[in-house]
Amino acid sequence: MLIALGLTVSPLIAGLSFPDSTFTDGARIAVLIAIVIVARPAAVTLRRDARQGCTSDTTGDDAPDGRISLRGHLSGIAAREEEAGCATIDPVRTFSITRLHRLASSRRWRVTRNGILAGIAGGAAASLYRFFIEEATRAALSGYSFLGRHWWALFPWLVAAVIVSATVWLLLLREPQAAGSGIPQVKAYLIARMGMRPTPVVATRFLGGVGGALFGLSLGREGPSIHIGAAIAKLLARPLRATSEEQDHLVTSGASAGLAAAFNAPVSGILFGIEGLHRSFSPLVIASASTGALAAGAVSTLVFGPHPILQFGVVGTLGLSRLWMVMPLGVLAGLMGALVNRILLASQSLASLPGPAGILTAMVGALLAGCMLPQVLGGGEPLIGWAEQTATGIGLVVLMLCAKTAFTAISFGSGIPGGIFMPILAIGTLTGTVYALVLQAWGAPRGDQAILAVCGMAGLLAASVRTPLTSILLTAEMSGSLSHLLPVAVVVILAVFTADALRVPPIYDALLDRILASEEL
Repeated sequence: MLIALGLTVSPLIAGLSFPDSTFTDGARIAVLIAIVIVARPAAVTLRRDARQGCTSDTTGDDAPDGRISLRGHLSGIAAREEEAGCATIDPVRTFSITRLHRLASSRRWRVTRNGILAGIAGGAAASLYRFFIEEATRAALSGYSFLGRHWWALFPWLVAAVIVSATVWLLLLREPQAAGSGIPQVKAYLIARMGMRPTPVVATRFLGGVGGALFGLSLGREGPSIHIGAAIAKLLARPLRATSEEQDHLVTSGASAGLAAAFNAPVSGILFGIEGLHRSFSPLVIASASTGALAAGAVSTLVFGPHPILQFGVVGTLGLSRLWMVMPLGVLAGLMGALVNRILLASQSLASLPGPAGILTAMVGALLAGCMLPQVLGGGEPLIGWAEQTATGIGLVVLMLCAKTAFTAISFGSGIPGGIFMPILAIGTLTGTVYALVLQAWGAPRGDQAILAVCGMAGLLAASVRTPLTSILLTAEMSGSLSHLLPVAVVVILAVFTADALRVPPIYDALLDRILASEEL
């Protein structure tokens, strides 16, 4: 049954993630195989039940509050059928009732139902957060453009920066869990080492994240979206009467929904819930992550459309004869990933400055970046598109790489609510572009720049976060193409091996250790 479910769902996921690709024939074949796998044991069961005469499970089951539950209703139907006599029982109907009865009483059904509800609610909240962040970032770009032409606006900007910094600092004093990315906080909850207050977390995430985006801080929306989705799912625990184990699966569904909605990438949301949060492929974890991410992917598609979040140009392919070109890039991405992790961890001391000084420092950094290099503002989506197709000299790309890395460290180190997922992708894209430009100087064709930029993006993310499967498929979903899957996979594997050899911990694991250490003090 599980095999059939996987064969049926896999092509549907592929069709949702890659609407323009040719998955139709594979979907038809998988559905036919699933029908055969399911129908054969069903026919065997029907014949066995017909020989035995009738089913034996006739015990009803009511809900705790006295109402008739689905399981009890189905049991009552089976009992009435038995009282009417085995000769009048329809074998097909009896088989269906028995199977539905077992399904309604199973943990997997409850996890699936809860995951769908958490995915819808968490996906809607994450989509709303994404909309606010995108609009705030556009406002920041327009504001710095205006400030560059009218220097008299500097004083109002400083006043607004002080007010926002103080407000966010006060919010974080009341809810310190809302600081930073949000992914380590979700992992801490799932390992039962830290609680979660959903309402303050969601409110602080929205207000603090939008406040930082209004000033163009180099922060991503993905980590906060995961935390928001998890918090929204936690709010559903009481009305759904979830047990402690089911609450963990609810939070997993909400977290997967947050990533799926933030990136329009449901498959990556599934894999991140499995690989990034649990590092486990148990059936219940897969069910919770899958239902949450797919439901949120549907919500996100309704709100933002089915288009990939990154509008890449034409990304070429690398034949086997030129696959050697990406191998040095894998090692380079691993080195850069280790370096970025060390810089981000070192920048955490900025949050320990007295009062809102750390946040205000990040605001001043945003002012300098907005007036001198506005391309590094925000999460980095426009910068990724620029790096993929730029025909400028290598010096400017290196400058952008250094500026984006430094600005991300200052923004994230301030402790303001915001993630590093998208900035890491931007830094990886710039790394791949630098490598491509070096090869072009040695005679390589310019047409390989886009594929090398994509490989660098996936490689650095994998080296920093240590989620290779998520990194590979996230790149495919964000670019809307599977044609470059082999070179991306080669770069990702080499980057992870290199980062492991340097003994630099994954960024979210290192942040988790710091959070747990501070909680124990």
